[in-house]
Amino acid sequence: MTKQRLAIKGMHCGSCAMNIDEELEELGGVEEAKTSYRKQSTEVVFDETRINLEVIQNAIRRLGYEPVRG
Repeated sequence: MTKQRLAIKGMHCGSCAMNIDEELEELGGVEEAKTSYRKQSTEVVFDETRINLEVIQNAIRRLGYEPVRG
């Protein structure tokens, strides 16, 4: 398992964070997503043999937010 932290640009409220968590946790290979509106970031735990960071970032972009690896 890999744990990756991403800064998230474009969140406006706590619901934004919940939307990101729900979207990521539906992806095959994502074990856990913890997004914080206050910190403007997400931490994702995923199985790198099933999914890669680019797919995760693209899922976040589809929701209208910009993930920044950091």
